[in-house]
Amino acid sequence: MVRNALGRMIPEEIDGRKLKPFNGAHADHGGGRKAAPPIRAVVDYENKLKASLDEAIEACEIKDGMTISFHHHLRNGDHVINMVMDKLAERGLKGLTVAPSALFPVHEPLVSHIESGVITHIEGSMNGPVGKACSLGKMSKTCILRSHGGRYRAIQDGDLHIDVAFIAAPAADSFGNCNGMTGPSACGVMSYALADSQYADKVVVLTDNLVPFPNYPWVIRGGNVDHIAVVDKLGDPEQIVSGTTRITKSPTRLLIAKYAAQLVSDMGLIEEPEFSFQAGAGGISLAFTKYLGDMLRERGVKAAFARGGSNKFLVEMLEEGLTEYILDGQCFDGVGIRSLRENKNHIETDPFTSYCYHEKGNFATRVKAAVLGATEIDLDFNVNVNTHSDGWLLHGIGGFTDVCDAYCTIITAPLLRGRLSTIVESVTTVTAPGETVDILVTERGVAVNPARTDLLEKLKGTGLPLKSIAELRKMAVDIAGEPEKPEFEDRIVALIEYRDGTVIDTVRQLKV
Repeated sequence: MVRNALGRMIPEEIDGRKLKPFNGAHADHGGGRKAAPPIRAVVDYENKLKASLDEAIEACEIKDGMTISFHHHLRNGDHVINMVMDKLAERGLKGLTVAPSALFPVHEPLVSHIESGVITHIEGSMNGPVGKACSLGKMSKTCILRSHGGRYRAIQDGDLHIDVAFIAAPAADSFGNCNGMTGPSACGVMSYALADSQYADKVVVLTDNLVPFPNYPWVIRGGNVDHIAVVDKLGDPEQIVSGTTRITKSPTRLLIAKYAAQLVSDMGLIEEPEFSFQAGAGGISLAFTKYLGDMLRERGVKAAFARGGSNKFLVEMLEEGLTEYILDGQCFDGVGIRSLRENKNHIETDPFTSYCYHEKGNFATRVKAAVLGATEIDLDFNVNVNTHSDGWLLHGIGGFTDVCDAYCTIITAPLLRGRLSTIVESVTTVTAPGETVDILVTERGVAVNPARTDLLEKLKGTGLPLKSIAELRKMAVDIAGEPEKPEFEDRIVALIEYRDGTVIDTVRQLKV
């Protein structure tokens, strides 16, 4: 074991793979070359359409131990991952690595495939039941959690080699040109599958909406697709877009959102000619977006761009002229899908452009204000979004560590969650290093990272309740007391990879 730059102990090697410990948020200055996808032999690519999914799987010649990938834009409505993995299990395949861009509670059936040895581990994001299975030590190998940008980097750098990619396409033609804008399973953006299509050895497109050639715009290009299978249903449209775009009604959380919007105003960011922002689709983030829109409207100014996940609130800002563009990484509701289809200033982006650290730049650094949530934050401003204070691994990283490259990264969280302090002495798991986190906003006060003396200077004399993070933690402990710390076994069940490919922390099996 070696100690990384945050003092976390990291194994030098695990499952035969040599690891690089995290050495600082911007210590990696690149080097090396991109991995090369295979050059296909000339075969009959005029006839890619297979009679069934089984025939497409048969054509891929999948063997034990291979890596299979999926994308997550169908969210909790996805039918494809379970459908494909059930068929691979029926074939008696074992030892497979599953590399999704994210998993959701709907993917609970994967747990049985983990227990039976069909799946050895996950490389991607794990939410809910699959994450819980990981915490219980049910995977035979060590899982790897990566951010959206980190996943792209891993694929293009050759750290994650995909044997077969299965891509759910709400609209596809017989050549394999795909987008997510139309059809009964429309999800809008689907560009998290772009790297899979470019670098996987074999690419299978599944669709329930075969359209005439040419299907344009093509997010996935037919020239990267081997086989196409038409299935009855990719997913449940109601679950693809459900439950993500409701502004919080909690007075506490509304106050947090109001403080966050006031912060952006008091720092003078709104008046800057290239003001831009990113906020999630949670209740506090949506309330922040609404308050920010009110400020832009009152002052007669507009944002240069808003970084999506898109939702109806961002779309309303675009249509009202409060932002020039939405640069979208995924759609969270039907309004976002409709806008992406109809509005030329609503632009589908991919993690190569927006987040990938080993590109010739990405526009995360162009975001002025990023508003994010967290499960824990500690006195050094390190943030945890993967495990809860009780130790359970229940969340992926998403784009969290990628967008922390914004000019000002703001964490919004209630002081207490479930009678436990959100602010801890040391986070259970480090997802993002404190050097990339600038401000914590709670209902009881606002704490600025002492390293950001420029922000502290800008916020002097404002009406915001500025506190030190230590003062906020003391408030929480005075109310709720010190929480019990979870107990872990010695076994490491998952690695938390930073966006540059180094290991920032580990997750150990939970004692239950």
